Amino acid sequence: MTTVGPLPSDIQPVENETRDRIITGLVTVIPFLAVIVAGWQVWGSALNWTDVFLFVFLYLFTGLGITVGFHRLLTHRSFKTKPWLRGLLGILGSAAIEGPVISWVADHRKHHTFSDEHGDPHSPHVDHGGGWKGAMKGLFHAHVGWIFIHTQRGNKERFAPDLLKDPVISWVDSTFIYWAILGLLLPFFLGWIIGGTLVAGLTGLLWGGLVRVFVLHHFTYSINSLCHTFGKKEFETTDESRNLALIAIPTLGEAYHNSHHAFPTSATHGLRWWQIDISSLVINGLEKVGLAWDVVRVSPERQAAKVAG
Repeated sequence: MTTVGPLPSDIQPVENETRDRIITGLVTVIPFLAVIVAGWQVWGSALNWTDVFLFVFLYLFTGLGITVGFHRLLTHRSFKTKPWLRGLLGILGSAAIEGPVISWVADHRKHHTFSDEHGDPHSPHVDHGGGWKGAMKGLFHAHVGWIFIHTQRGNKERFAPDLLKDPVISWVDSTFIYWAILGLLLPFFLGWIIGGTLVAGLTGLLWGGLVRVFVLHHFTYSINSLCHTFGKKEFETTDESRNLALIAIPTLGEAYHNSHHAFPTSATHGLRWWQIDISSLVINGLEKVGLAWDVVRVSPERQAAKVAG
């Protein structure tokens, strides 16, 4: 469906853009510098299994906080769950340091409303010019540039009024900074406890904290950039979303992005039996133990009706 473009009421007012850009810059640059340090550590053979464990463990849980919590539960209401689990998923997603939950949801719902049209906060295809230069400019904007720009961010009252009224999620949103800090302190203390030294705590912070944030951020950003440029269009949609199997596992199933845009409320994005969707497997597991219900699934008939020609 073609939209008429965003109205002023669709855009979140900016209170202090300079402050927001400084914070965004720090959250972007510090993990990048940590990756350089981590590369030096690996080169010097100083990496240990505790660091690997903390990276994988915290990547998985904070990543699922984004994919299962922020995205499939809170943005698209693909399933229902208990308030405490809704809050826990919101906390885990907040520890990924991708911004407060309600702002994240508002931006993503606005993306779906204006996908690859004027008003999309992070389209690689709108207003970036033609040729290779325009393509590269669009990819950069969709990947990371857009988080420094506030002219098309989703208005929370317009796109997330349900979450503003949700006392659990509103509390998680208002305490975002504490969960972000906890997401860094936890790997430090776990590394210290497991390794028994301050150095082990610091390398735990490096790998389970900063490197984990860097890698998770850029795989999340790749959904906005790569998955709207490269890959397969399996279903008919009005945008440029693509399924990019190459990054399906590290994105926990989110890279089946064309399938998601074709069926936004589906709890499963990997709709073929061979498409690994870790987030969907987690939701299915929650359903089996009674912690998820009203799980939205797309029938084979609906899928067949939207298969791309």
